Amino acid sequence: MSVKSLTDLSGLKEDHLAQLAEMGIESVADMKKALADEDKVKQLVKSLSGVGPKTVDKWKTELEGTSEKKEAPKEKEAPKEEKKETKPVEVIEDKADEGSYIVNIKPELDDETADALAKRALVSGRRPAFKRQEWFRYSKLGEKWRKPKGIHSKMKRKLKRRPPMVLIGYRGPALVRNLHPSGFEEKLVFNINDLDGVDPKKQAVRIGGTVGTKKRITIEDRAEELGIRVLNRMV
Repeated sequence: MSVKSLTDLSGLKEDHLAQLAEMGIESVADMKKALADEDKVKQLVKSLSGVGPKTVDKWKTELEGTSEKKEAPKEKEAPKEEKKETKPVEVIEDKADEGSYIVNIKPELDDETADALAKRALVSGRRPAFKRQEWFRYSKLGEKWRKPKGIHSKMKRKLKRRPPMVLIGYRGPALVRNLHPSGFEEKLVFNINDLDGVDPKKQAVRIGGTVGTKKRITIEDRAEELGIRVLNRMV
């Protein structure tokens, strides 16, 4: 597929053109320069809704393909019959674009919240696995955390070479506490009426575990109409 305008790129909508113009991207050549810059790529992913890293990689391949296809016709200007044979190939590419990966809806976050989410991911990566006292000695205890008790407990007294205990210093930033990793505020839903009042820019929906398949399908369809993200979709 030859990319003549920005709307020819897969996943790019007309609503994105105004945002691209504010970033100084008004033509295909401007988009090529922007994709070569990592800072610009991060800005594209953050500002454009429905656009993720996979979509940006797809744009790069499509724009690289346009430069290759410009040189090819000069060498292969052979009979017209060969050009007729290549037409079905273009239809196959269109079908692939229709079934391509669609990025999930993203929340509208301010810079402070986005930084706090990144910090929380770093903190949770360094956080140790908290296991109860003497979990390795008695299998009946299990590994689930329990606060150590007893006047002779060395773990409670925080002596050396003892397992780490749950302390407040291991917590993440308070600003993004209880938020989904994507940045959405979760809301539990059991029927279609619960979707009323949900802000799709900041809130996402999680369907209750007691909801049946038939009702789940109706809730997911209604949420898609309203532009609300469902965190536990069936498919």
